[in-house]
Amino acid sequence: MHQDQRADRPGSHGEHEMQRALGTTSRADRFYDEQVLDRLNPRMREFVARQEMFFLATSDSTGQCDSTFRAGPAGFLRVLDDTTLAYPEYRGNGVMASLGNIRENPHVGLLMVDFSVDRIGLHVNGRAHLVTDDTMRRSHPELPADPLPGRRPQMWVEVEVEEAYIHCSKHIPRLVRAPLRPQSTEEHTTAAVGEQAWGTDDVRRKGGDYFEAANSKHDQAVR
Repeated sequence: MHQDQRADRPGSHGEHEMQRALGTTSRADRFYDEQVLDRLNPRMREFVARQEMFFLATSDSTGQCDSTFRAGPAGFLRVLDDTTLAYPEYRGNGVMASLGNIRENPHVGLLMVDFSVDRIGLHVNGRAHLVTDDTMRRSHPELPADPLPGRRPQMWVEVEVEEAYIHCSKHIPRLVRAPLRPQSTEEHTTAAVGEQAWGTDDVRRKGGDYFEAANSKHDQAVR
């Protein structure tokens, strides 16, 4: 692997090698020059503020990756300033995959996609660090109280923006928000039924064993 002659450009050494191999260097340079920022401009900040979900990529110190998504009411992903985002981490399955990775390796990638209005996406890559709820609220007293009574974040993740750039619309499908089905009293009530169950610990309303993984493990154990 030869020395990267484009180390001053955005992107990784591997990106630059593949650009040379596939003849896309000039196209990549045009994208870097026109679209990649090291902060959030006003249009990006407005876009972030109205998102109700984003996808999150992390990896541990050895490069083992994890991808997940986070969701909440619009504004749950906070724009603290033009170089800083923050979002709350609530009680989940207890695995702590994302937080554990961030503790080992602060590099994160966020992808926000507007599927229903503008059909456009925004990538934000940066460095994350973990902040307690008390510390976060002392530093940012303007943060609103959680809309669910009694629920508080276990932790906040604060992201220092290093790259922000567009995800083009050509392969983003247009999705329409579907009305939630009425609450059911049937035994097999799932997460698709009733109001959005933010923060619930009800196993069925969280999706239960939708993929029958528990049954699969049981079947393997008895073979």
